[in-house]
Formats: sequence, structure tokens, C-alpha cells
Amino acid sequence: MSTALAQPGDTSSLEARAARLKEIAADIRVSIVNTIAGPRMGHIGGDFSVTDILVTLFFDIMRTRPADPEWAERDRFILSKGHCSAALYSVLATAGYFSPDLLSTFMAPLSVLNGHPNRRKVKGVEANTGPLGHGLPIGVGAAIAATISKSDYRTFVVLGDGELQEGSNWEAAMFAGHRKLSNLTAIVDRNRLQQGARTEDTNSLEPLGDKWRAFGWEVHEVDGHDHAALLAAFEAPRIDKPRFLIANTRKGKGVSFIEDRVEWHHKVPSPEQVLQAIEELRAQ
Repeated sequence: MSTALAQPGDTSSLEARAARLKEIAADIRVSIVNTIAGPRMGHIGGDFSVTDILVTLFFDIMRTRPADPEWAERDRFILSKGHCSAALYSVLATAGYFSPDLLSTFMAPLSVLNGHPNRRKVKGVEANTGPLGHGLPIGVGAAIAATISKSDYRTFVVLGDGELQEGSNWEAAMFAGHRKLSNLTAIVDRNRLQQGARTEDTNSLEPLGDKWRAFGWEVHEVDGHDHAALLAAFEAPRIDKPRFLIANTRKGKGVSFIEDRVEWHHKVPSPEQVLQAIEELRAQ
């Protein structure tokens, strides 16, 4: 059964909306654990760090119609860090794009739920992603298309912080700033870990906000697990610039033996650890 999306004109308080999103996120994390436990493949650390961002976008901020995923006026979402597909699939299933039963086929032979999302196979997926650094250029194209067609849909792109070491991001950022694409929002899942090491030890990104400002972007920095802070940042009055959101997160957020541990980039929990993870998540 899908979880109802927020309705336009929802007058609930910020606190009430945030509390609702927190409950959804807890269920999504349990879904992620169960999704990757079957095939014993996935990227649970990054799945958990990005969960609250995805939940806030899909269950409150974005204009979508899961029953009509090709609706022309829908907001566009691109998960550039495509290796965290289990998180996206769990969100899409919970939102009603497809049956949650399909999650049990994750990464099975001939399954549509591949390790990286495929727009030709999965409803709600806007772009095939996986090779890092490709999502933002696609997002810039989608935002420009909206201006050409005089549509008011918005485009959201979620990036990994390790992914920002790819040069294609900076070409796209420069062009988006030049075109003043105020209908484009890029969010970096700033968990400060990448495969094998911390980002700042591999190729330092700081001062990250200043770099994006220099490219002509409006920059916000928030706790990426605080739904109220995320809502406020997404709903801040728009100016004549694209928006960049630095969402500070913890890889493996919510499970004690996974959180902020570099080895859990794509390590999979044992059956005993699956039970422990679900128990910890249910207790929150």
C-alpha cells in the first residue's frame, strides 16, 4: 500500500509535516534493509544517508502523480548517485509508482530493479544514472527545457559528495549559473565518505559553498536528516539563480554499526545484522 503524498495547499505546520516525514523515513530505511538483504548486494551506507532528502522531496516538496508518471507538468527528479538505487526504489514503491512486492526482485536476473536506475524500466525514474557526474548535466538540460516550453516544473538533482570530484559537474554548474536557472535545485548528500576513504582525504571539496557561489548559485547548508530544515531550505523564496543545497548527512544514518563507517559503502549486513538493524530502526 502506498503512503499518501502531500497535497497542494497543505496547511499543516512545519513541525507536523516534519514529524510525518520522519515516520515515513523510518519505514523507508527498514524497506532498504529488506531490499538489499535478499540479493546481498547494495550500498546501504549511501542509501541511508540520502533517505531523508528523498523522503522530503517525494512526500512533500515535489509535484508528482505516481499514477501518471509521465504527466508533463511533474517536477523532475534525478538521482545522480545512482548506486543508491535501493533507497530510490523504496521511496518510489512507497509513493505508489509500483508495487512494493517488486522490491523483492532487486538485482535478480531479468529484474527491472537494476543496481542503477533505468528510466526505460522503472516508473518514476527520469534518467539512467550510475556513472558519476552525469546527473547534473541532465538536470541542467531538463531545466532549460522547462524554460523553452514555458513550463513551471522544477528539476531536482541529488549528488554524492565524492561525485563532485568529477569535472562534468563543474561544467554543468558553470552553465546553470550563466543561464540563471532558478528552476533547478542541486542537493549534495554531504556524508563526507566515499568508497574507501573520506572525501577530504581523497580530494578535498572545501570550501564547498564558496565554490558554488562563485559559479553563480544560491547556497543553503542544512542538517540533511532534519526534515524541518530541509523543508525550509527547499521552500525559501527563490531568487534569479539556481539553488545548491549542502545537506550534511551521516553515511549509514540510524544503525549503530553502519553509521559513519567507510567499510559500509557497499558492504551487506549478515542475517543477524539485518535483525539488529531493523530493531534499531524500529526503536527510533
